[in-house]
Amino acid sequence: MNEFILYFKMGLYHVLDFVAYDHILFLIVLAVIFSFHQFKKVVWLVTLFTIGHSVTLALSAYGILSVKMDLIEFLIPLTICVTGIVNVVTAKKSTSGKENTNLILGLVFGCIHGLGFSNYFKMMIGKEEDKLLPLLEFALGIEAAQVIIVLAVLILGNILHYFFNVTKRDWVMVCSSIVIGFSLQMMFNRIFW
Repeated sequence: MNEFILYFKMGLYHVLDFVAYDHILFLIVLAVIFSFHQFKKVVWLVTLFTIGHSVTLALSAYGILSVKMDLIEFLIPLTICVTGIVNVVTAKKSTSGKENTNLILGLVFGCIHGLGFSNYFKMMIGKEEDKLLPLLEFALGIEAAQVIIVLAVLILGNILHYFFNVTKRDWVMVCSSIVIGFSLQMMFNRIFW
């Protein structure tokens, strides 16, 4: 039970770490286009991101996949920026269909973000024979933290809409633009060529 709590907390803190805020930024920009009545899609978004993240962590932990970390560290803010740009470009259009794009982005970019954490995860589990159980426990922590972030985004969006008459379009545009600004700075700091 102690190991479960250890790996669960590590997954939780991996996402909620405000020093390494790239994960939070990515979740914000993915979730900002959704609202509470789309809760099923939001759950799918979080789950698909976790699946992508976990698959690449597992492939890396078992030595099947190895990617240059400089490239991954650059690709992480790039994924955040691309998602934000998609939101801004499509903010004026109807939201139907955009959610599906963000679901796909969540899965694909979850794979990239998982690779970014793979070295730390390998050090964390060491030479343990059983890597699957710690990976699942860690993934549950990630899932719980992502639900917290996404719920915060949805709640804030609803408060702004219902109490301050902020339109969905404006919420998506402003929030995505702020995240794009942060991600561009991160990209410039991580240029590897």
